[in-house]
Formats: sequence, C-alpha cells, structure tokens
Amino acid sequence: MIAAVTGHMNGDHPEDNLLIARAFGYPDAVSSRMVGVTGEAGVWLVADASGEREVSVPWPGGAISERPEIRREVVALYRSACEKLGVPAREEHGSASPHGAHHHGGAQRGRHAAGDAESGEKPFSTVVRESSWSDHSDSEGATFMEDIMRGKGSLQDYIDLVAQHFYMYEALEESSDRFAADPAFAPFHSRGLVRMPAIEADLAHLIGDDWRERIEAVPATAAYAARIREIAEEGWVAGLVAHHYTRYLGDLSGGQMIAKRVAKQHGLDREGIAFYDFSELGSLVDFKNEYRVALDALGAGLDDEERARMLDEVRAAYAFNTAVFIDLGKARDAVAA
Repeated sequence: MIAAVTGHMNGDHPEDNLLIARAFGYPDAVSSRMVGVTGEAGVWLVADASGEREVSVPWPGGAISERPEIRREVVALYRSACEKLGVPAREEHGSASPHGAHHHGGAQRGRHAAGDAESGEKPFSTVVRESSWSDHSDSEGATFMEDIMRGKGSLQDYIDLVAQHFYMYEALEESSDRFAADPAFAPFHSRGLVRMPAIEADLAHLIGDDWRERIEAVPATAAYAARIREIAEEGWVAGLVAHHYTRYLGDLSGGQMIAKRVAKQHGLDREGIAFYDFSELGSLVDFKNEYRVALDALGAGLDDEERARMLDEVRAAYAFNTAVFIDLGKARDAVAA
C-alpha cells in the first residue's frame, strides 16, 4: 500500500509534493517526492539550496491506523498546503467525499470535466483508479519495494526485481500479442510500451550473458504470470486490460521515480534501467491521458456485471504485485539469515 501511495503521488501529483514541502517548513524547496507513510505522518525527500533531507509532515487529522485513512490525510495535507500558500486547491479536492479526491492528473482533468458535468457520472478510468486505491495489500513483509524507493535496497534487490519483471512481461506481452488485432484491445497496446527487449538487455548488463540460467520466478510471480495467461486463453479482453493497466500505467508513473532512485544509488545509466525508458511514446502525460480515454471508451461498452468483474481483476493484479514483493522480501531474508 505504501509503495502504491508514494508511486501515485510521485507519478501523478509531483506538484502536490512540492506544495506540501514549501508549505510545511521548506519554502525554497526545488524538488520533493513522497518516500514513506507512517501512522503519524507522511514522509517526503525534499531538496533545496542546502541539500536533501527526509521531512515528516504530521497528518492533519492525527494518527491513523487504517489504509483508507491515508488518502484522506494526503488530501487534507494538500488542501492545507494550498491554504498556507494562498494557492487555489483543484476542484477535485473540494469534495467532502473521501473517494476519488486524488485521482486525476493534468490534462485528464480538463478532458473529463465536461463529461462529468453533463452525465453526473465519473469516467470509467477514474472508477478503475478509485477501486484499487484501498485494495493495495499492506503487510509487514511487503517492504521490499519501499526499500528500493527509499534508496535502502541493494543492487541485488533491484536485480531480483528485474528478474521477476521478465516472467511478468513475458506473459503479459505474449497475451497482448494475441489480442493485437482486437479493436477493443488495440487502443491500449502501443508498440512503444513493449518491455521485453529492454528487460533482456537490462538482465544481460546486470547479470551477464548467462542470465537466463541464473534467474527464477518466485511463487507469486509464477502465479501472476499463470493468471495472465489464463485470461488470454479465456479470450477476456477486459481482464487483460486490467493487468495491462496495472503494470504499464504504474511503470509510466511511479516507475519513473524508481528509475531515478536506482540510477542515482547504483550509478546506472540507461544500461540496467532501460526497462523504464519510454521515450518512444513521446510525452508520458499525453500518453497516459490517451490511455485513460481508451479506458473510458472500453467501460462505456461494458455492462454493470462486466465492469464489476474487471474492477475485481484490477484489485487481483495489485494483490499479485504485493505478493511478489512479499516473496522477494522473504527470499532476501532467507539469504541473509
């Protein structure tokens, strides 16, 4: 859950992170990214002219203990920061509802505003994002990704993550190829998204030419890949989109922060982090907005039962991801023991 929150904030709302840093003690901050969550505060890595430091900003409503409360408190911090700095809060943060307050980005807000006002309904892309927010499983064992995000993971931790990507994307991209000619799926899978060549190049750089003999899938990754292939065999387009969305939109958002952190910590250039290079897509903001428009179009063609089934699969995809992190953490601990 923490990795999901920080990935969302850093990928979709970097300007909010900077507002919070400037409002709560660092008015000259030039960069700010969210790196953690505790029961008492959100944690940001803030840089200004004097250097870089971790900053804890207490939750406005006091200590929290439930996952859904994180979203509420992040929104409250954003609104408080806007008030302190005299900056108008975005309209989506004005609602008293705790649902969906933090789920639009940039041009997408303007693109959907008219449709929302006319229909009174949320775009399906927003429903998808909101449905998964509080479903990212949290566990004491799921700190593997958080360690990488906070610069505490080792190079081997990163290598182990890349190895799991190989099995995930092998299944996802084989399945995507099967649906490439399907009009319902084609808008989602641009060739610029394809990751397998980059993953193979990264593994060769990080491990060596014999990397195929030196990696293996943890149990959760094997189950994850099997589920994707099962959906492809069924011919369930919306189910495959659920996994496609979860993986690629994450890579285009929080994944970009992972790449920067890993590159800085371990001295990697493009070699070793090619997986996160989506320059072929052009503007990532524009691409993500176009992807969400495609999600809206897909949702418009689904009945209520199929929509609910797809949303359940999105949640399942997040659960698979968390299970992979837990397995990686267990494997790391076993080696250290």
